Amino acid sequence: MTTQAGTSVPTPESTSVPTPETVHRPAPWVRTRLRASPQAAVLMAALALVTVFLAAAFPRIADRGADAALRDFVSQKGLNPTSLQTTSKTRDNDNAAELDRVHQQLAETVGQQLTLSQPGQAYGTRALGDRGMGNPEYARISDANSPMLSLLYLHDLAARATLTDGTWPTRGTGGGPLPIVISKQAAETIHIKLGDVIDNGVEGSGAKRTTVVVGLYQVNSPQDPFWDDLGCPARACLNAAPDHEHWMTSGFVDGDSLPAMAHWGSNAENFWRLPVDTASLRADQLDRTRNTVSSFLTGPGATALIGATGRADLHSVSSLPDILTRADDRYQASLPLSTIGPAGVAGVATVVLCLAAALTTDRRTGEIQLLRARGGSRSGVLLRLIGEGAATVLPAAVLGTALALVLLPTPRWGPSVLAALAAALLALLAFPARAALLWSRRRAVGGQRRLVGELAVLVVTTAAVAEVRRRGVGHSGAGLDPLLIAAPLLLAVTGGLLLARLEPVAVGWLAKLAGRGRGLIGFLGLARAARDSSGRRKPSVLPLLALLIAVTTTGFGATVLDTVDHVRTRAARIATGGDVGVSLPDYATLPESFTKAAAALPGVRASTAAWVEPKARFVGADQDYTEAYLVVVDPAAYAEISRTVGVGEFDAAKLAGTSGGRDTPVPALFSRDLAKRLAAGPAEVRTPNGNGLRTTVAGIVSATPALPDPGKPFVVVPAGPAWERLPDAKRINKWFAVGDVDPEQVRSTLRDNGGGQPTGVAKLISEDAAAAGKATHGLPPGYTVHSSWQTAAALGDDPLQHAAGRLFWYATAAGAGFALLAVLLTLFRAAPERTAVLARLRTMGLRPRQGLALIMTEALPQTLTATIGGGLTALAAVALLGGAFDISTLVGAKVGDVITPTLIPVLLPTAGLALLVALAVVAETLVAGRRQIATELRAGEQA
Repeated sequence: MTTQAGTSVPTPESTSVPTPETVHRPAPWVRTRLRASPQAAVLMAALALVTVFLAAAFPRIADRGADAALRDFVSQKGLNPTSLQTTSKTRDNDNAAELDRVHQQLAETVGQQLTLSQPGQAYGTRALGDRGMGNPEYARISDANSPMLSLLYLHDLAARATLTDGTWPTRGTGGGPLPIVISKQAAETIHIKLGDVIDNGVEGSGAKRTTVVVGLYQVNSPQDPFWDDLGCPARACLNAAPDHEHWMTSGFVDGDSLPAMAHWGSNAENFWRLPVDTASLRADQLDRTRNTVSSFLTGPGATALIGATGRADLHSVSSLPDILTRADDRYQASLPLSTIGPAGVAGVATVVLCLAAALTTDRRTGEIQLLRARGGSRSGVLLRLIGEGAATVLPAAVLGTALALVLLPTPRWGPSVLAALAAALLALLAFPARAALLWSRRRAVGGQRRLVGELAVLVVTTAAVAEVRRRGVGHSGAGLDPLLIAAPLLLAVTGGLLLARLEPVAVGWLAKLAGRGRGLIGFLGLARAARDSSGRRKPSVLPLLALLIAVTTTGFGATVLDTVDHVRTRAARIATGGDVGVSLPDYATLPESFTKAAAALPGVRASTAAWVEPKARFVGADQDYTEAYLVVVDPAAYAEISRTVGVGEFDAAKLAGTSGGRDTPVPALFSRDLAKRLAAGPAEVRTPNGNGLRTTVAGIVSATPALPDPGKPFVVVPAGPAWERLPDAKRINKWFAVGDVDPEQVRSTLRDNGGGQPTGVAKLISEDAAAAGKATHGLPPGYTVHSSWQTAAALGDDPLQHAAGRLFWYATAAGAGFALLAVLLTLFRAAPERTAVLARLRTMGLRPRQGLALIMTEALPQTLTATIGGGLTALAAVALLGGAFDISTLVGAKVGDVITPTLIPVLLPTAGLALLVALAVVAETLVAGRRQIATELRAGEQA
């Protein structure tokens, strides 16, 4: 065979199959790529770890806050409202063993669907009729009203009370007095002695009802909520109803005396209290819990209870469904506001991942194009890139998710895992998707596609804003609407796209202005800022968008929280009637010594004593009368208080003193509804003591500090004429002041100048309140000192508010971190080209300080544009969306205030983020720039 020169003919030896030792096996792609750039792989894994961890953590933080808020809200309602209260008529064969059996059946049936609290469970029997104690030696408040006795049987009474005298009761019979035990403290108050046979009146047949005191006990913990709704077991309680004042207490019988007790009270009912364990409540299962409780009240659960106990008249009631409904409304109302921060973090994190993908693509463009040129298919290259990313992203994503699940324990894990999965997929697919754009066919209509996309974003943003303004967010029961929640984020995106269009033009114009000067640094830096790393007049939108989203969402949320703080302070002032206020019970009077001493306290700017009479009558010219509040105050001081509080403002001159006789009308401030009723002419106010004062309308107000939400008509009259014509108006029962006043000093002054001690029934009321544990701060019962800052602290002491605030600030910190990372990635992306330029300029005599100035001039225009634009966008978002948000839940009181644009809450985070970015640019330049320039200048030294 003829061959060309220099060629050889294959021989059998040369065409034999190679041995395994001679085969060249290519190295695995993933291992090779990771070894080629280990730093990039580690940085990508770290970015994926942080992003996935935050994505998994925020839902769990929200769940933990919601659960804590729900449990706190429900537990504050008390033991009885959060319990299942079950009753049944007492039967002739009922005894302690039967009640035990029914309780066990109830607890087992209910406990299968609800977690019950063991300490609060109580059951027994109560007589439905109270009886008087007619023994003549017993204490009476008035001769006509005998002390009253109620009877109960309570399971395991001996475990909660200590027997001090006598014995526990035994089984009573129908032929003699019913053995009972009563509180030793009640016995001392009413003068009951051990062994007394108490006369409880007569039956319809004429037979006497009697009980015999066989023992005295002392309750171990009188303030324990366990005793609520169980009569008056610890002491003798005072019934202070006018003309019916009397002592009352409770006695307890043996568990085998239930039929006798039913006969004594004409009837009796068994009761079982099953409290739901508030620590087991979960916000995500609130609807199920509410439906379960409702079922036990009037549904299949109630039928199951009847079947399990065999008592057809079994009836259950509970306030828990209503409480859970209110808790759900509060949670739904706070949900939109608490998701603003996490939504902003999600937006910024998405931009950062896209920036990281762009940086990686720029670094590996040549490699990817070479693979395609050597015959690599699109799918093959993409699969290799996905596999390479999976080796770094997936382990980091699993670790981040596991850390969130372990560090933030909560029963609900579904949303957290889904959010982590979405973040992991974005981190995994961002680079392959960006690389796929390298070989996509460039079309002339690309600019039109961008314009269409931007117009689509604008349309969606406009629709979302219009929907928010039409329907509002944050109202009770409104729930979470993703479109409405995303409205601030959409405004930020729209603002970013608009600024991306305007920034190159504005910076280019500034560059032209700088070019007319003698300096080179400003012109060169601004000219480079107007272009991307390729020199085109289309800088990347992503860094600008990341900064703007972070600033906008932070500014919007900070404005919300700042508004909440100011509105809460104002609401507390309104509730207090000023910065500090003093209220007294009906029987008490503030002496003049207190008002003078309190007015001289440090920080008091204006103060007034007041008499508020809730039972005044106003008689019009047509002799028609209206019941209303009468408020007697010093006009000048009260006008200053009204102006400071912002409620019922008026001109003090309108209430100036009058000349003339007692029949001359006194100018007064009337509530709007009262002024309409008495529009026919001057009206006369009459106090319960029969004194009268003619008045005329000097002004109309909707509210007044003494009665910020009266619910009944009122009138405010000056103290001078009122004291002259109404002798009882000198009885001061309230005091108001504004200024930086220490409430402890007011309490101390009140203790030193509190006036005489109450007497008669008022003294008994005071002692009864003290026995109930209602006396505070060393003041007599009913004496209260209200402070606006203490009221504001109480309004703000809500786990739901704290959870929303914490979530927002966590999101703010995360968003700022991602925004800073976006700036650093942008610097890294432009580093090679910038380093080459600086190296060339250094050879032309550029000094290091000038190089730093050049980098700052190049980097800061976009940062300043983003921060200033973000601040303006935040203000615009507040102006557009603020009126639609209901902040009552975050304030802690029902308010009608709306969120309005405020400069300081937006300026502080904006300036802080701008400063942080500037420091990052300087640090990157000083640390990395100098080394990179030196490396560039030494290029070719080893050649």
